[in-house]
Amino acid sequence: MHNLLANTTYSKKALVIFLLLCVNCIGILSISAQNNKNTDFKVLLENVLDTKPNSYTVLDSIFYRTKYDSIIMKELVSKSKKLEYLEGESYGLNALGTIYRNVSLYDKAIETHLKSKEIAVEAKNQELEVINLNMLGVVYRRMDLVKPALDYHKKALDIANSFKNPSEEMKHSIAVSQNSMGNIYLALKQYDLAIAQFSKSLVFETEANNKLGLAINYQNIGYAKEAKGNLEDALKDYQTSLQYNNEIDSEIGRVICFNSIGKIYIKQGKYNDAKTILEDALEKALQVGDQFYIASSYTNLGWAQIELNLDAEAEDNLKKALKVGETYGLKSAVVEANEHLSDLYTKKGDYKTAMQHYKTSIELEETISNERNLQYVNDIIVQYENEIKNNQIRALASENEMVKSKLEKNKKIFWYTLVGLILVAGVIITLNRQRQLEQEKQILTLEQDMLRSQMNPHFIFNSLNSIKLYIINNEKENAVYYLNKFSKLIRKILIASTEKEISLEDELDTMRLYMNIENIRFSNEINFKIHIDDTINTASVKVPSMIFQPFLENALWHGLSTKKDNKKIDLHVTKSSNDYVTVTISDNGIGRKESEKINKSKLLKRKSVGIAITKARLSNFSKGYTSQYKLKIDDLYDNQQKPVGTKVIIDIPIQTQALRTA
Repeated sequence: MHNLLANTTYSKKALVIFLLLCVNCIGILSISAQNNKNTDFKVLLENVLDTKPNSYTVLDSIFYRTKYDSIIMKELVSKSKKLEYLEGESYGLNALGTIYRNVSLYDKAIETHLKSKEIAVEAKNQELEVINLNMLGVVYRRMDLVKPALDYHKKALDIANSFKNPSEEMKHSIAVSQNSMGNIYLALKQYDLAIAQFSKSLVFETEANNKLGLAINYQNIGYAKEAKGNLEDALKDYQTSLQYNNEIDSEIGRVICFNSIGKIYIKQGKYNDAKTILEDALEKALQVGDQFYIASSYTNLGWAQIELNLDAEAEDNLKKALKVGETYGLKSAVVEANEHLSDLYTKKGDYKTAMQHYKTSIELEETISNERNLQYVNDIIVQYENEIKNNQIRALASENEMVKSKLEKNKKIFWYTLVGLILVAGVIITLNRQRQLEQEKQILTLEQDMLRSQMNPHFIFNSLNSIKLYIINNEKENAVYYLNKFSKLIRKILIASTEKEISLEDELDTMRLYMNIENIRFSNEINFKIHIDDTINTASVKVPSMIFQPFLENALWHGLSTKKDNKKIDLHVTKSSNDYVTVTISDNGIGRKESEKINKSKLLKRKSVGIAITKARLSNFSKGYTSQYKLKIDDLYDNQQKPVGTKVIIDIPIQTQALRTA
């Protein structure tokens, strides 16, 4: 035993000595490598300071592998400043600003980029100026400050477009600006216009074989398609973006793609797959240190864990996301974290805490995307497009001056023709505009009538009165539950009044809320069910907002209000052909004839104008489609020909003329 212990002790000492030797060797090699790196950089820096290249492209090719090393960039800035080498100082400051942005030091990033831009202007180097303007726009976009972001991106695009023969780097700046304009359209929920801008940017990036730019644009296109409900197409674009990020070994790019793919998996019900990829996203985000994506990863992972009933883990991750968002001023992250925390506490039955998080989310969301902010964005876009057209007109006028001497004989004919074309174009534009205004006026009138119908004061008063009874009877949970439902319904109705059409998925959610509130007044006697065929993707089908509410209201108050028991309403969504989605609303009420008799006997008759408004709205909605809507109302009878209810059948067109042609 003694020998064994001695041998063991000896072995341990030998192992320790061996490890110490290995550590010393590694340290010597590391020091040697670091010394070689420092020597190489010093030689490189001396060559740059001697030659003083003024092109960003040249500088970037020299410092490509070291531009994310803050120590090296600070030394470049310091020595360039001493030698009054403005381009080198501007390049170094721009790189430092990007480093600060990537670790969420946004104020310092803005200060550094502004200083870099001022030096670029002093050096009269527009290439560096444009790059700094775009980088400033990116920082402000990370902070959810749309107005300054737009200003800087627009300035960058104006300068870049002023070059007749732009350099490759200037073309890249144009692509970055167009990508940013696409993000503006995303903020306005103009997803088709956003995709068009990203596609333009893709052309530049493909020509330059810029894989980073390709990764960014495919990611943004996927986001727009996801917002439109095209989950499979969005997933393909996210995977393409991930492929490019893997090729350039971009860790932050992988974090972004993993988060986007994880959210798609959640929406597709693949919760375990979502959890796996989002855990990878969080691990990489923490390694990178970008607080924006750390917050997003915590939020999305918490969302997936809610769906998997891992409530404790979900609460922990969502609170971490909330803390990061509040610490670094990431408003959108705070909004999303509060939304999911509200859902989590509602699921757990803690309605008071759920309401607090819900209220915080709504209030902050309104500060991010309020109506004035969106109007400002819209005005900037219109102004930008008008300036492009004006520049094109000025360019054409300049070309006309150059050829004027050659076309002197045809001068009168040319001007007469031009004036005639302008007059004809003016007449055509005026007539088209007049027709558009008349149609918009008609649609606006219908939407206002619809809103008045949905925001019925009797409905609001009676609903609040019912909730008040819960409070009086000390039924706190029911009161909070229905008050939450009522606030969501009112918010959805107000949002619907600003949108011409919404997804069928959102419409059905709104109808569930509406029936939930109305059912209070019927002592929860109404058995309301929604049945959807598995073949239908309700997120991709568009319908006019609040289109089913009048039919449900009629079923309630004309069909079931006087019936004693067994009150049922069923809503079926089916697809009878490629051109239509069919929605059937049936009740087991007293029927239309009996309802009319009862209504005539009343002193205060309930007059419904909702159906007439709904027909007009469906007619306007169908104008953008190949087929017209169909509406049919059938009375239901039993074997003895006694009325046993009413059935409403609505065929909603889904196939546009453009899709037909394709």
